[in-house]
Amino acid sequence: MTNDSLISIHDLKVYFRSNSEHARAVDGVSFEVRREETICLVGESGCGKTVSALSILGLIPTPPGEIAGGQILFADQNLLELNEADMQKIRGNHIAMVFQEPLTSLNPVFTIGDQIGEAISIHKKLEAEAVRENCIQLLTDVGISSPAQRLKDYPHQLSGGQRQRVMIAMALACDPDLIIADEPTTALDVTVQAQILQLFRSIQKIRSMSVLYITHDLGVVANIADRVYVMYAGIITEHGNTAQIFHDARHPYTQGLLASLPSRSKRGTRLHSIPGAVPNPAHKPGGCPFHPRCPYAIPTCSKEYPQMCDYGQGHLARCPVLFEGGG
Repeated sequence: MTNDSLISIHDLKVYFRSNSEHARAVDGVSFEVRREETICLVGESGCGKTVSALSILGLIPTPPGEIAGGQILFADQNLLELNEADMQKIRGNHIAMVFQEPLTSLNPVFTIGDQIGEAISIHKKLEAEAVRENCIQLLTDVGISSPAQRLKDYPHQLSGGQRQRVMIAMALACDPDLIIADEPTTALDVTVQAQILQLFRSIQKIRSMSVLYITHDLGVVANIADRVYVMYAGIITEHGNTAQIFHDARHPYTQGLLASLPSRSKRGTRLHSIPGAVPNPAHKPGGCPFHPRCPYAIPTCSKEYPQMCDYGQGHLARCPVLFEGGG
């Protein structure tokens, strides 16, 4: 944990039990988010990104889920040791979340004003008119036109981009230190996606907050990340700053993800794809979980769990084969 660290996760383990199966969704994850920076947690669907984020806010359903180990350190306290009443003081006030699909996250039977106002009222003791003024200012901050009128609208009356802006407004309601954004642009078209990403950048600069951005889209990562953690099958496989990850990737999985990106130079050719699929968390292979899909795998990869290899300047990758081979 560095001196400028805002939140630090150490060896987090989150398991889900169903009948006789034991799914290790997050299996020893460690990362940190520093003050006023954007961290991207990237990987394929099912790798444990969202579960890691929900664990930070204490939103893992128990049962079937359980925090099997680790620490989440924020403001000199381990969030995993707090009771629900104390966690409610953290949520919204200090850490807020923007979920992937706003149409399912927003309540269809309440107006936008009611829902943003509730987020403010829970944490601030304000008169009704002050709450309304705050709501209007928040909608203005996230770029929604005619904000006073929009307060009376219901979610279905807004476009996908507008609904996502409302979700961001709700997250900003109590001026948190950290916003966790879970695939917030997945359901949006490219133009609106770019607008939302620009909104995150401008808000972060104005409010001096940190952002943990969860995505499978490396194109998004290139545009917003200060540092990147690549996640696969419940573990962190590589970590570095944006330049290190995009120009000097050292893990075969990261290399495969980058090779899969479309580009002008690849027009008319078949895009690369990583063979196979992310393993079932309840039936992970032994050794390195990526070895069944890895072009560099050797016999020991199926037997020995790989440790992080240090390439210097904060660049780490969990592949001793490429490390020892000068990759």
